[in-house]
Amino acid sequence: MFKIFNVSEKKEQDDNSIDVEIREDDLVEEDIWQVALDIIDLEDSIIIVAPLAWIAMDDVDISISKNILTVSWERNRPMFYNDSEKILVEECFFGPFSRSIIMPENLAFNKIRATMENNLLAIEVPKLQFNSKTIKINKLEG
Repeated sequence: MFKIFNVSEKKEQDDNSIDVEIREDDLVEEDIWQVALDIIDLEDSIIIVAPLAWIAMDDVDISISKNILTVSWERNRPMFYNDSEKILVEECFFGPFSRSIIMPENLAFNKIRATMENNLLAIEVPKLQFNSKTIKINKLEG
């Protein structure tokens, strides 16, 4: 959860500093929720698994910047919530979700695949494959 503070700027002082006043009535809270993840390290890839109820695959945004993978989406509240007289228990969150993961650099980020089955998002990132070969090094005597 991130807190965003609205601040009022006062006049700039001579020493190039700015006084900032934070008032309680200006506090605004914006909730960005994180989903639980499993990260599975296989021999040839890494798989990230996330349960995403009430989300279509087309509504999920998966982006990569350097080696940081970000998954984000927004889950909208169904219309029947608006028709209710009162909500007896409210544990489901609706709104924006985002999750960023620092990934190892030995991955083929250009070959990421994402699938969704039974409300389970699976993101597969293949590991880079390097050919290994043995090189004989002759020792110099002398």
